Formats: sequence, C-alpha cells, structure tokens
Amino acid sequence: MEHAGFSPVAGVDEAGRGACAGPLVVAAVILRGGRRGRIEGLADSKLLTPARREELYGEIVVRAESWSAIVIPCHDIDRIGVHRCNVTGMRRALAALEPRPAYVLSDGFRVPGVGVPALAMIKGDQVAACVAAASIVAKVTRDRIMVGLNERYPRYGFDVHKGYVTREHSAALAEHGPCAEHRFSFVNVGRALRKNGEVALEEEAGGALAEEVPGDGRTEGARA
Repeated sequence: MEHAGFSPVAGVDEAGRGACAGPLVVAAVILRGGRRGRIEGLADSKLLTPARREELYGEIVVRAESWSAIVIPCHDIDRIGVHRCNVTGMRRALAALEPRPAYVLSDGFRVPGVGVPALAMIKGDQVAACVAAASIVAKVTRDRIMVGLNERYPRYGFDVHKGYVTREHSAALAEHGPCAEHRFSFVNVGRALRKNGEVALEEEAGGALAEEVPGDGRTEGARA
C-alpha cells in the first residue's frame, strides 16, 4: 500500500467477539516503515502461545509508529449488539492513532465510515503485519482483563477460557448462573439466568447491576 502512495497504513482487529463474558477489545496499529518497523514472528494471535503473544505485544507497543486499544464493556454489547460495537470500536481505535492512517486494512470485513480507503482481507491477521499486530494487541489486552476478572469471579475460570464457551464455563454457568460480566443477550447466558433465577455479583462490590438485564437472548456464544 505504501508503494501505491498510501501511507501510513493501519491494521485493525478485535478480540472477544464470540465470547459470552467480558468485554470486546478492538486494537489498531501503524507499524514503522523499513527495517526498524519489522517485528519478527507477527502472526494471527490465535496461532501464538500466550508467552509469545506477550513478547510480541511488548515489541509492538514500543516499536510501532502508533497503536491504540478500545475496551467495550459487556453491557454495551447487550445494548447495541456485537457487530455494531465491533464497527464502532474499530472507528474509535483508528481515530485514536497519531498520525492518522491514509489506508486501513482489516480482517474479514471492511470498516465503513473511517474517512480513508479501506480493504477487508480474508485471514488478514495472517497476511498483513499491521493486522497481525492489532490482533496481538487486542488479544493480550483482553486476556489481561479476563485474568483480572477471574480474581473477582473465581467460580467461572475466566483466566483459563477467557469468557468463551467451553465445557467448564458452561458447567459453571449452569451451577452458579451468570455474573455481571456475562453478556445477557447471548442465548446460553440467558438460558443460565432463567434456570438459576439470579445474577451472581462480586461479593466485595455489594451492589446491584448497573442496568436492567436485557430480555430474550439473540446470540449464541462461540467456542474459543
């Protein structure tokens, strides 16, 4: 893209779209041009070990021209839907970059309304370094959040499955019902709420849900 006169080029990607608990995190990255911008081993974050993701994250945030990460909480996902949150988060992440990108690459689907040319790439996080970098930043940011949530809600194992639908997570939902960090618009969470009859809140908070739990579920959680 730089050879075609578009510079700088930003990559954007998300983490947590299919999870049924925790936030959605969207990241955008502009890598430096030339040798100083090359980071060996960039790949789709899902293909890397957690340790390698952390190593690459450290390199990206130090060596990138610019990067940003936007955290969208679960109650916003329930309120307006995963896809709208994803698109809005991508716009916000790109708007936070300095310098502003002249071209945007994304994984899977095009990001409308960014004001510059954009291209959606199939498996973009495997073929474009800037998209792979954004994938890693989003994934590591979200994983750290989920580990923190596990300390507040230890019964669910968020530090292991990161809020995705696994056998262990489903068993915990069935036994304890959802907590305030679950996405109540997801079918499996709504089912657990109807069966359990209440929402498990963190004991130290001593409060209630910030807003009314949404009604019938519309989205099925995806497996990690």
